[in-house]
Amino acid sequence: MRADLLLLLVAFIWGTAFVAQKSANEHMGPVSFVGLRFLLSFIAVAPLALREHCRKYRPSLSKGDLALAGLIGFFLFTGAVLQQIGLVSTSATNGGFLTALYVIFVPFVVWVITGAPPKFVVLVAGAVSIAGAWLLTEKGQFQRWSGGDTLVLVADLAWAGAISLIPVFLRRVERPFFLVFAQHGVVAFCGLIAGLSFESFSTEGVTSALPALLYAGLCSGGIAYTLQILAQKYTPPAEAALILSLESVFAALSGAALLSERLTPSAMLGCALIFLGVILVEVGPIRKAVPD
Repeated sequence: MRADLLLLLVAFIWGTAFVAQKSANEHMGPVSFVGLRFLLSFIAVAPLALREHCRKYRPSLSKGDLALAGLIGFFLFTGAVLQQIGLVSTSATNGGFLTALYVIFVPFVVWVITGAPPKFVVLVAGAVSIAGAWLLTEKGQFQRWSGGDTLVLVADLAWAGAISLIPVFLRRVERPFFLVFAQHGVVAFCGLIAGLSFESFSTEGVTSALPALLYAGLCSGGIAYTLQILAQKYTPPAEAALILSLESVFAALSGAALLSERLTPSAMLGCALIFLGVILVEVGPIRKAVPD
């Protein structure tokens, strides 16, 4: 339960960071933004990774562990960049709904990786959450498809891959802070190299985007991604994805509070359905634990 509550906090931070990510595209290139925000995250978690490394009985890392951490970082880089680029051309309506689809992808990615088929309650909860995400769109209508929508959809597969592989790494070696440090390093390096190579870069743009960079880098990256990995040691990937889907609820609420966006009755019903999906996966294990 404590791990699930941590994931709830992660969803809140990510949801409120959505506003910052959208506004940052007005001042600088999306790939450069991703590189800089994760550079801040990389620096923020470095002391924790160093402390973990200096523990007397720390588990050692094999080449396979390093490769797996790098792969998780690559999935994170792919998801973050495609989502950020997609936000340039897609509507907030389409982007919010498509981002939520990784909830459906995760159980099947886990099935491919581990051979464990998805639980029925997880599939039902995922369908309920997707229905809620649909109602969060403007009047429950999907707007015209764009190239940005395709990028956000492919980003979902990358998110699903990262969420599914995190517990695989933690079962091999208990080094959660190293994993956070490594994945942030991969994203920062790839993002900065690609951003400086293909996008215009100016100190004025960085200065204008600084509030968004600080929130996305320190809170969304440094804090939220760290809490996610710590929590996923205890919460299975499919259930974790459902809890994290509350990000879209918090994004809608923060948009209403900070950007004066209107929260329609159908959107409020959508929020309730996503909460219901999360409750379904929470109640299932509790019912099994209570004797008849």
